Amino acid sequence: MAEVPNNNHALNLLDAYLSRLQAGDASDREAVLREHPELASALNCLDALENLAPPPAAGDDAGFDDELLGAQAAASELPRTFGEYELLSEIGRGGMGVVYRARQESLDRIVAVKMILGSHLASPEHVRRFHAEAKAAAKLRHSNIVHIHEVGQLHDQDYFVMEYIEGDSLAERIAKGPIDVAMAVRLLRAVARAVDHLHRQGIVHRDLKPSNILLDDQEQPYVTDFGLAKIREPGSEMTATGVIAGTPSYMAPEQASGRSVAIGPAADIYSLGAILYELLTGRPPFREENPLDTLMGVLGREPPLPRQLNPHVPRSLELICLKCLAKSPEDRYASAGALADDLERFARGEALELRPPHLGQRLLRWTRRQPALASRLGAIGLFYPVEPVNSRAGEVEWGFHWKVSALAGVWAAASIVCQWIIDSRRWDISTRFAWGGLDSICLLAVLLVAHGAVSPLIVGYPLLIVTSGLWFRVRFVWFMTVLSLLSYGVLVIDFYWWRPDLQSAMPAGADRHVIFAVALLVLGSVVAYLVHRVRTLSSFYGHDAP
Repeated sequence: MAEVPNNNHALNLLDAYLSRLQAGDASDREAVLREHPELASALNCLDALENLAPPPAAGDDAGFDDELLGAQAAASELPRTFGEYELLSEIGRGGMGVVYRARQESLDRIVAVKMILGSHLASPEHVRRFHAEAKAAAKLRHSNIVHIHEVGQLHDQDYFVMEYIEGDSLAERIAKGPIDVAMAVRLLRAVARAVDHLHRQGIVHRDLKPSNILLDDQEQPYVTDFGLAKIREPGSEMTATGVIAGTPSYMAPEQASGRSVAIGPAADIYSLGAILYELLTGRPPFREENPLDTLMGVLGREPPLPRQLNPHVPRSLELICLKCLAKSPEDRYASAGALADDLERFARGEALELRPPHLGQRLLRWTRRQPALASRLGAIGLFYPVEPVNSRAGEVEWGFHWKVSALAGVWAAASIVCQWIIDSRRWDISTRFAWGGLDSICLLAVLLVAHGAVSPLIVGYPLLIVTSGLWFRVRFVWFMTVLSLLSYGVLVIDFYWWRPDLQSAMPAGADRHVIFAVALLVLGSVVAYLVHRVRTLSSFYGHDAP
């Protein structure tokens, strides 16, 4: 909105205009604009707000059209007439539109009418997406896709009419209780066939999730909501590169990264895998407490194995699910039809076309599934072999070697226990802090056994601070920074008072210790600042993402 001049004359004009507007008289709009053209956007705003006002009482002849009010006043009383449709009840509402259950009077049938919320106030992007959804859905004819009957505009209100499915969404069905394996396979096989039809028509759905799959009274699934559909035609790109569109728990890694050019049919296959995962386990592959953590999981981690969450999931069905959820599009099924074929083979008890992953693939998936544990075990595995080599070469005593070996074993075992507690979702946050404290204590113990502040292993302190940022918790970063400073303080005491002989290996001046401590503090500040910035972006995404 343009800035309104800060003078009493302009404000008085706006106040007088609003009073006349509320009385139904906007005839002097042009006169106001001639005197104050800079008030154009302010007048537009007042006009829009007035259009959102409740409908006049019965008998009021202010000139409003009942049909137009039925479209514009989404919160008004129902039923209400809209063209040849009688809007009976609201059945769905999102950030862009509202869906009504309605009766089409000319054919005496129940339909669903979708229209943009506040059409006259909708942004060009919302209008474009609304028309894109209608265009994408109208060209589809499949028994498991909701049909579009009519697309039109009435009194500047864009709408389209579609088949009405009496029943729940798949999300509501999942919330009611467990779904057995046979039903899960049947539902996803039908949805996969419908999605394969979409892809053959050059359409990528990009927002497949349980709430966008409707179930009729026979529990037959129907794919709906094409508001984010990508039509693979020249000049039809629906989202700019860098824009993340979709639902985090069900979007493919290439979609979560905002690389819209890379989004193709394989992204929908990933979403189908996420839906199958939820059907089998009762939860999607990634669903954290905020969108950022969910997106980071989609981008870089592997979900828990379905059989870990539900031991009754057959191994072959787990393989189908994990193939759909592969990070690389090339590692997923070649088509939604191929996925449906394998589900059909599973249902008939036949051998699947896919093959179990080899050892390297399983190891890579494990490191993605448990990155915190993998990084610690990897670091211990890289540093520890140095000690046996030095011991056999006679450079260190066997007693020192066994102490380090024992500490490494305790560190690894305790890390495995901490990961197990986190995986069980018990004391999740407190276990992370306990794990961080354990890391600091174990590193300090190793350094006290070794050469303390003289040892090159003090590089572990900056590493602890940097890796603490991977938890995306500002408090945890500062926690690890303070622990590292305190731990290094113990090494300084050791250097000057407990083992002063170490001073023969390094100058005794305090400046290097001060510099190292300041460097740890600065590093902690930088990592905490970056985590704070990322979490701020996460908060914005959580409120404003499509």
